[in-house]
Amino acid sequence: MSQKEEFKFNGSELVERIKELIHQGNVRKITIKKENGEVLFEIPVTAGVAVGGALTLFAPVLAAIGAAAALLTHVRVEVQRIDGHDD
Repeated sequence: MSQKEEFKFNGSELVERIKELIHQGNVRKITIKKENGEVLFEIPVTAGVAVGGALTLFAPVLAAIGAAAALLTHVRVEVQRIDGHDD
């Protein structure tokens, strides 16, 4: 089972917030959208990747997100989390 959350961030803080989400370790997928709902990036995050060298693996993706964020004032980030319960 999984749960979804949605956040709004300024473009300038986007990369740092994505790094924080990846570090949390319970994130399955991160979707970054423009304010109008258009999807810019979908980042699948597996449980094994979220631990250890995750930021090294995601460096190219984070660079692309940073470039896009520089052009945007606000973005919506949808986070699909792994629920710790087996249903």
